[in-house]
Amino acid sequence: MICDCILPHNWLKMSSQSSWLTTEERNQALYDLKAAGWSELTERDAIFREFIFKTFNQAFGFMTRVALQAEKMNHHPEWFNVYNKVQITLISHDCGGLTKRDVKLAQFIDKAAASCLTTGC
Repeated sequence: MICDCILPHNWLKMSSQSSWLTTEERNQALYDLKAAGWSELTERDAIFREFIFKTFNQAFGFMTRVALQAEKMNHHPEWFNVYNKVQITLISHDCGGLTKRDVKLAQFIDKAAASCLTTGC
């Protein structure tokens, strides 16, 4: 499968490391992610979302949950934190764009954020 990003010369080797999105999968994933609050960064072929928690501890707990999952997936977000605000950008750097790994991690992040906001982290 080939994603909509520009393919580097060694894309066959890299495609084994990333799960490419078909055009249909990509369109559906972006539709669902945008409905959940993510935005598309077209200049980078990435997705972005900002989360605001009640306290720093809640934000840090959320980041810890995401960090543990990201490590399991060997797929690490770009993120920025100030007090109760966490900004996250997801992109598969080995692809140069959005892949199934990003979608899967975004879905986990959404569940973790919802849990932290309702029950605390």
